[in-house]
Amino acid sequence: MRAVPISAALIFVSALAIQSALAASVSVQVTNAAGQPLADAAVYAEPLSGQAVPKPNKMLEIEQKGRKFLPLVSVVQAGTDISFPNNDTVRHHVYSLSPTKVFELKLYSGTPGKPVNFEKPGTVVLGCNIHDTMVAYIHIVNTPWFAKTDAAGRAKLEGLPPGKYQLKAWHFNLPLGAQAAEQPLSLAADDGSASFRLNTKN
Repeated sequence: MRAVPISAALIFVSALAIQSALAASVSVQVTNAAGQPLADAAVYAEPLSGQAVPKPNKMLEIEQKGRKFLPLVSVVQAGTDISFPNNDTVRHHVYSLSPTKVFELKLYSGTPGKPVNFEKPGTVVLGCNIHDTMVAYIHIVNTPWFAKTDAAGRAKLEGLPPGKYQLKAWHFNLPLGAQAAEQPLSLAADDGSASFRLNTKN
């Protein structure tokens, strides 16, 4: 019998299926120095093997409503486009002076015609030139495996291939200039868990 050739596409699909079957999740608990749960903390796993990671494939929105930015904290992968729709009853002037991304969207209503691309990792603090009390945070990470903690300080990273990672946690109430906390993470096919206690300002 003549052997039937296996196409490259079939091999690729099979490899993806195997990787998906082996993928694990990590449950993370984040608290402050007093042991109280921290909501809105960014938790993310950076692979140490230098493996290629999937690129971002969707756009995020940070809206303005009630003279606030919603959500207060966003976590995105480097290269993500973010739109800033103004769904408020007044006009806003959105800006950032953060070294990670300096930009401004001059006084406007509705949705700006072009989203802003956040191409490098770091933290961006948003403000409004018209309303000084408006503030929000964008934490840009170099990995597709990230999450944000809920009111109980819990987050879950899903779909991680087996391997070694640096697990990190960041919160906007860390002291100015403080780096994200980190710890090594090694995953096989089993799910894992981890915890962080951050020395936030409050």
